[in-house]
Amino acid sequence: MSKIKEEVLAANANYSANFGDKGKLPMPPGRRFAVLTCMDARLDPAKYAGLAEGDAHVIRNAGGRASDDAIRSLVISYKLLGTREWFVIHHTDCGMETFTDEVMRKLLRSSLKSASVDATGWHDAGGGGGSAEGEHISWLTIPDQKQSVLEDVQRIRNHPLVPKEIPVYGYIYDVHSGRLVEVTEAATTGRAK
Repeated sequence: MSKIKEEVLAANANYSANFGDKGKLPMPPGRRFAVLTCMDARLDPAKYAGLAEGDAHVIRNAGGRASDDAIRSLVISYKLLGTREWFVIHHTDCGMETFTDEVMRKLLRSSLKSASVDATGWHDAGGGGGSAEGEHISWLTIPDQKQSVLEDVQRIRNHPLVPKEIPVYGYIYDVHSGRLVEVTEAATTGRAK
């Protein structure tokens, strides 16, 4: 067994031993909101948004982007589980700012092994075994943080499955200070109607 697997299972044993009444939490989030944010390990939505278990839905993906799957989750969150407000939270120093769709596609065509990055950009580790399947994916990279938040809030706001009365807020989390900084244009765009 790997060291990481052992650590995860030991942590879970400790967590479950002290689980208490958490098994009685209702399925709908108690505070009736959802957060769409990045999968970056430096972000802890429970801490930066003051969440306890059962408070909110947290949807995470690379970049915190409003992909089809993220919107699917938000719609389920509202339609079946009663959330009434949504937050789109991107962050500074995001890895999604360090490459383009074409860079990712080129790396995947070359090899499926982990790539490396230096001052000159991303480099493939080599070894073959690549695939052209990456050509069919929009990687939703981020050339500009404020613009990407605005675009995601707009996409959610204008989606035909999203009720107009749900406010959609847009923020950028600063990984150096822990602060949420509102994207002003997104506040206007995401306003409930």
